[in-house]
Amino acid sequence: MTAHVFPGQGSQFPGMGKDLYDSSKNAQVYFEHANDILGFCITDIMFRGSEEDLKRTNVTQPAIFLHSVVKARVMGDGFRPNMVAGHSLGEFSALVAAGAMEFADGLKLVAARANAMQKACEIEKGTMAAILGMEDAEVERICRDIDGVVVPANYNCPGQLVISGSYAAVEAACEALKSAGAKRALILPVGGAFH
Repeated sequence: MTAHVFPGQGSQFPGMGKDLYDSSKNAQVYFEHANDILGFCITDIMFRGSEEDLKRTNVTQPAIFLHSVVKARVMGDGFRPNMVAGHSLGEFSALVAAGAMEFADGLKLVAARANAMQKACEIEKGTMAAILGMEDAEVERICRDIDGVVVPANYNCPGQLVISGSYAAVEAACEALKSAGAKRALILPVGGAFH
């Protein structure tokens, strides 16, 4: 049995998709179609943008969706999973890759979602951090003791929890969590405090 799991926001990187574009005419068609649908040249940002450029939610989400779907499409017959799943934004990629939704419809939905979330980011600045190697209850307790807004947001698996909130509170929580024994407390490359 084969499953493909598609990533969410935070998995972006400068140069993402350039190798696909350069090696596949099929990929080029999807990338150029995405530029037309979005009304801006997302490929320029994906291929040549900085980490900061790619961190903007209204760019990040369509970029990750596009990269994920194009990767599945260029696999051709090699993409025959028994099931697909996605983490947050990756749910849209999974639906399109599995053929349950058309590419253009998926990209339009992702763009609308990303634009709404970008507006929210501009109203209230925030971030997220992955906490590894600590019991959930201890993370919850430490977050409660931090001044400002910081809360557990994603319970990914035992020993991995994502917190979100204001920049200052998340940074303070990360320091407190590391001091209390967390193996890692890593600020994520996201444009806001999602989930």
